Amino acid sequence: MKKLILIIAIFLSVGQMNGQTKKQQEVIAERLVDLPANKVWQILGEDYGAIANSHPAIVSSKYTSGSLAGEEGAERLCYFNKKGSQMFHEKITEWNPEDMSFTQIIVDHKKFPIDKHNTIVTYSVEDLGPDRAKIKAHLKFRTKPAFMGSMAKGKFKAMLEDYFLAIEHHIKTGENVTVDNFKSIKKLYKS
Repeated sequence: MKKLILIIAIFLSVGQMNGQTKKQQEVIAERLVDLPANKVWQILGEDYGAIANSHPAIVSSKYTSGSLAGEEGAERLCYFNKKGSQMFHEKITEWNPEDMSFTQIIVDHKKFPIDKHNTIVTYSVEDLGPDRAKIKAHLKFRTKPAFMGSMAKGKFKAMLEDYFLAIEHHIKTGENVTVDNFKSIKKLYKS
């Protein structure tokens, strides 16, 4: 009987460890910009719900909870098509304005192969002196099904890099970046 209890205990502990240590993919994206860090932070963090003004893949966005500005607990909906059938519902879980960084999770989503319980991203802006900053994102994610993770990794990195380029353009010109105009905007920044 003791051996049976020991075997059951081992299987249960292994099962719990597997459930808690799901492998996540990681993506780090960054962009150096010739802009003051505080202006970049304003668009990336403080104007959290207005992401559709500076994200080339998001058709519309809106706040759903919290303040109108970025802060811990603030939530936004990001729509990737006009029908609203592709969407992320995101929430800030850590807010560090003195370090110009925040961390967010996916609360819900539609039509994305994301495991919302195993997806988290930290955005930050590093001040590199007058009119120079680094925008950075560190994304950890898991897909459903898991085998799609390696395929999604490149797409997520490209999406983040495009977002950072779009932030730069939005700040420099005041022009909202959209799905329709991003291709021509991106050509302006090719080196």
